[in-house]
Amino acid sequence: MEVIYYNETDTMLVVFNNHKIVETKDLNENTLIELDKDGKLVSLTNEYAKQVTNVLDFSFKQVPDLVKG
Repeated sequence: MEVIYYNETDTMLVVFNNHKIVETKDLNENTLIELDKDGKLVSLTNEYAKQVTNVLDFSFKQVPDLVKG
């Protein structure tokens, strides 16, 4: 997974995998998703990212698996 932010255009691109894109859908006027042949999400693009996300305060956290027992 990769998150790319283009400051000049205030555009955020989230790439979930490297599958071949076969379809692009507009979710709204500023957000689009790209899907593979199975309809699975490949990427998400968000224009005007600062207006709809907290892109400048991005963080990633991995939660450890819960221990059973």
